[in-house]
Amino acid sequence: MNERYFQEFLENNKIDENKIENYLSRIRDYEKFLNKENLTLETVKPKKLVEYTEYLVSIEKESVLDFLRALMNYANYSKKYDFITEAIDIAESYIAMETLFSRIAEFHGEQIRNEIFKDMIIPPLGIHPERKPNFTKIIMKRLEDKLGKENAIKLLSPCLHGRPLDDIEGDKKVIKELGIDDFLVKKHQKLIQRLEKHRDEGTLEFAQYVDNEVIEFVKNNQMLGEGVREGNIIYLCKLPYQIKKFLNDKDDKMKRFYLCYCPWIRGALKNGTESEISKHFCHCSAGWYKLYWDQILEQSIKVEPIKTALNGALECKFAVYLPENVLNTYKMK
Repeated sequence: MNERYFQEFLENNKIDENKIENYLSRIRDYEKFLNKENLTLETVKPKKLVEYTEYLVSIEKESVLDFLRALMNYANYSKKYDFITEAIDIAESYIAMETLFSRIAEFHGEQIRNEIFKDMIIPPLGIHPERKPNFTKIIMKRLEDKLGKENAIKLLSPCLHGRPLDDIEGDKKVIKELGIDDFLVKKHQKLIQRLEKHRDEGTLEFAQYVDNEVIEFVKNNQMLGEGVREGNIIYLCKLPYQIKKFLNDKDDKMKRFYLCYCPWIRGALKNGTESEISKHFCHCSAGWYKLYWDQILEQSIKVEPIKTALNGALECKFAVYLPENVLNTYKMK
C-alpha cells in the first residue's frame, strides 16, 4: 500500500482525520496478515477476503465493520472493485437478525423473544455469508411456530435492514407533477442513465460491473426498477444481485443464487436447501419497497412478494397495492 497516496485520496474525499488514521491502521494490519502467506494487496484474490474477516471475528469481531469500511475506501482508491463486491457479500444485511431480535421483544415481549432465540447465537458480521442460512431456517421455524405466519410477516414486512436515503421530497414532487405511470417511466429511465454512467466510468452498480448486456437487459423490462402499474397494483422486479452471472449461467440453481441479494438465504439457494427456509422470509425484501412507498404516498402501503428465488422462480417480483385514495389523487393513463 502506498500510504501517502491512499491518505491523500481519503483527505480529498473529506474523510475525518481520525477515520483516516483508523483506515490506514486497518489496511496495515491486513497487509501483515497477507504477508504470512507471502501475499500482498496486489496479489491476493478478493475471494480470500472472508478468510481475514473470519480471523477478525475470532480475535476482535467489533473491528470487522471498521476494516470493511477501510477496505472499500482502499478499493475505490486503487480501483480494485472486486474487493467491493466481496465486501458487500460479507456485509450485506448484516444487522437483519439483530433487528428481528429487537423487534420481537418490542411487539411480543422479551420472554417470547428469548424463547425464539434460545441457544442461538446470531452469526456476526465477518463470517462467511453462506454459513448464515441455517440460522435463518431455525429462527423462522421457531418464529412461525410461536407467533403464527401472519405475525411473522408483520415483523418482517417493515424490512429488517432498512434502505439508503432516498430523495423522498424530490420524488413526491415529481409524482405529483407526472402522475404515477409517467413517474415510473421516469424512474426507469434514471436507472438506465445511472447504469450507463457506471459502464462508461468502469464503476460498480452496488456489487456488480455493468456492460451493454446488462443495460439492454434492464432497458427491455420496465419492471426492473420502480415497476409498472396494472390497475391498483404496481408490479416490480429487483435487479439481480449479480446480473452478468445471472444472465450467463445455464444452471437454474446458480441463476437463483445470483438473483438473490440476501445472505441469510443465498447459500441455501446454492446448495439446494432453500425449501427448508420459510418462503415468508422474503417479506423482508418486500419491506424494502414498502419503506419507500410509505413515505412517497404518506400512508402505510401493502407490499408483498409474488415470485422469489426462494420459491424457485428466476425473478424476484413484488406487488405494491395502491389504495383507492391514491388512485383518485394521482393522474393515471
